[in-house]
Amino acid sequence: MADGLLLLHAFPLDASMWEPQVAEFGGALPVVAPSDPGFGGEPAAAGGGTMTMESAAEAALRALDAAGVERACVVGLSMGGYVALAFLRAHPDRVCGLVLANTRADGDDDAAKERRAGLATRLRAEGNGFLADAPPPLLSQGARDALWQRARDTIRRQPAEAIAAAAMGMAERADMRGALAAIGVPTLVITSTGDTLIPPEITRPIAEQVPGATLEVIEGAGHLSNLEAPEAFNRALRAHLVRCGALAG
Repeated sequence: MADGLLLLHAFPLDASMWEPQVAEFGGALPVVAPSDPGFGGEPAAAGGGTMTMESAAEAALRALDAAGVERACVVGLSMGGYVALAFLRAHPDRVCGLVLANTRADGDDDAAKERRAGLATRLRAEGNGFLADAPPPLLSQGARDALWQRARDTIRRQPAEAIAAAAMGMAERADMRGALAAIGVPTLVITSTGDTLIPPEITRPIAEQVPGATLEVIEGAGHLSNLEAPEAFNRALRAHLVRCGALAG
């Protein structure tokens, strides 16, 4: 069975953010782009108001199984990177390669946990309108207005409870820095110079700690580098898929 591509989305979006990559690679290999529990119309995760990174990883595994994909190059951007690392830890035999984009490997400190708890409380009290109207810096300062509108519209479609549960799950995530040296699959780390949410100085050390990892720096793009600079992102991803053996060179 051919290897596939598993795309894990950012917070607080859904799988629709991967449209440029699904369009680029969908004709060449199996592409699975699930929305996390509670997002994109998916049922919410069981867990008392928290969507853990592990529960999202298990949902991704079910999506792979449903698509008949045995192994995949797992691509995670931002929160998707946290889920990708949880997936690799739980199911290493299902991973033929790894891409960690605009993400980080450490856990939240106490201040970050408090901010996430505060966001979850506000979402549950007010709904998601305030977050859609004033989203986090998902794009660069020079991003097109239409791209910002797309991000806002995507946030607005997600249930406030799902966003709150994901925020709480990110606050609980494990610090994975100590596990990076044990990663044994070809790994690509992507960052972008216009990312102010998780800037390059936070993402770059992942490439230094994963044995044999490749680092790609996309000039000018913001946090959602796959949407803001799809050609550069896809070019780097294509080369990595060849490196993993998921695509022919």
